[in-house]
Amino acid sequence: MMTTHSPYPVGTPGTPWGDTERSEWRSRQTRQRSYEADVLSAIERLRERFDVVQYGQLDYAPDSYPLFAIKSRGWRDDLPVALVTGGVHGYETSGVHGALQFVDQHAADYDGRVNLLVAPCVSPWAYERIHRWNPQAIDPNRSFREPSPAEESAALMRLVVPFNDRVLVHIDLHETTDTDESEFRPALAARDGKPDVPGEIPDGFYLVDDSENPQPAFQQAIIAAVEKVTHIAPADANAEIIGSPVVAPGVIEYALKPLGLCAGMTNARYRTTTEVYPDSPRATAEQCNAAQVAAVCAAIDFALAHGG
Repeated sequence: MMTTHSPYPVGTPGTPWGDTERSEWRSRQTRQRSYEADVLSAIERLRERFDVVQYGQLDYAPDSYPLFAIKSRGWRDDLPVALVTGGVHGYETSGVHGALQFVDQHAADYDGRVNLLVAPCVSPWAYERIHRWNPQAIDPNRSFREPSPAEESAALMRLVVPFNDRVLVHIDLHETTDTDESEFRPALAARDGKPDVPGEIPDGFYLVDDSENPQPAFQQAIIAAVEKVTHIAPADANAEIIGSPVVAPGVIEYALKPLGLCAGMTNARYRTTTEVYPDSPRATAEQCNAAQVAAVCAAIDFALAHGG
């Protein structure tokens, strides 16, 4: 449903933020959960079965966050690569835990068929604070470009560079939440000094395809798998989802690379961004995680079946 917003508490309406406003915004962010307890402990348990590589370190005084990716133990240079990313927006919980759940429950199914590379929590500072941005009020998911303004994004790009052209499929796990409308869109408008235009949050799962390299059959294979787990978002009265035309049930398109989106960071033929809706009365946290897992498995299965 449509909502109206009060003026955002940081900054002056119509004036983009400077250092003072960013500092004030940062002072309002508090740690609400633990990256170490929730994510690093889960990664540690996976070390027995998979290779774990540290690909960066975020130093946001007084906090410091090691960045880890999980790799197939039997990595082979003659196999294609499947890239799974989660937590690019740290507050999108099922992206993080769905990625970890996929590794734990299903990654072994792909041994000898594809090299798996999973970065489950790209933005740990934001994960702990349940936020979309990093401490500089930068959105990592608009920062996958050179040079990147976000170290979270830059670190992941450095990790992937050696085999960028071997990535067959990349699935980036996200959520669309009620706080997108109540907090994050108003914050974005305030940060950029632009009008805050209320929007509508879709009820259900949807995908973002690449308008410059659309793969409709790939997207529909994922939708078919996920609708067995949770419901698919319908189009709104304008035949849109979050302001973009619905091109197929549960699918919209963005220009991934020009927008600096994570799903556009490689030259993979098959790429998509998932969007789970955790605030629906029709979905549980377990269903949201399971939807992400189903999406990852369907994406890799389709890519392997249809090749490059």
